[in-house]
Amino acid sequence: MEKMYHIGFDDSHGARYALLPGDPGRVEAIAGMFDNPRFYCQNREYTAYLGELSGQTIMAVSTGMGGPSTAIAVEELYLTGVRTFIRVGTCGGMAEQVKGGDLVIANAAIRMEGTTKEYVPIEFPAVSNIEVTSALISAAKKSGLRWHAGVVQCKDSFYGQHSPERMPAGYELLEKWGAWLKAGCLASEMESAALYIVSQVLGARAGCVLSVVWNKDRERLGLDSPVSYDSTGAIETAVEAVRLLIAQEAL
Repeated sequence: MEKMYHIGFDDSHGARYALLPGDPGRVEAIAGMFDNPRFYCQNREYTAYLGELSGQTIMAVSTGMGGPSTAIAVEELYLTGVRTFIRVGTCGGMAEQVKGGDLVIANAAIRMEGTTKEYVPIEFPAVSNIEVTSALISAAKKSGLRWHAGVVQCKDSFYGQHSPERMPAGYELLEKWGAWLKAGCLASEMESAALYIVSQVLGARAGCVLSVVWNKDRERLGLDSPVSYDSTGAIETAVEAVRLLIAQEAL
């Protein structure tokens, strides 16, 4: 096949699993936990490394920030043969119990973004694959880190979240944020909804594990709010989950 226009490579890599950070700078760190890691391709926001886990070829590919570039990555990776996707990202905590340094496993995402509306109507839920999520939970339990599993909010505007009061639509942003908190939403990020909806439409599997950087709502409540930029725990959890999934397929 011809090389994909955006990701820049074809189906010769042989990987059926892909770990997807948003940040191109995080790809090499993820690949460092593979056997025989090696640079594969770089085009636009899509940096790709290959390696092996449990004897199978695996890939780490950055998606860039937000739904549109994530949807393109999943579409084109699927065409090259990838069938299982795990987002390895960061998030801001929302629920009171979620602290910086924790892990959040997103089993569903609030579709407060625009990309997925061009796939299916808004009433269709953005949910993870149960096998992938179960593997992520099993891996998180082994990690020794604090972890949470539940719903996350997926948005398009980073500054709409962090400076809603200066936005003309701030009244809506603030009211919906309060609604998400009352409903028990764990965290906020920008890519999971697109990953889940596009994977669902294609017939692929997808899951998501996030490192919590901070929780501004804990600060507003006067609670301790540690800040952590270390995503090692999320990376290790995702890699272990892939090992578990490969082992399950071998049964």
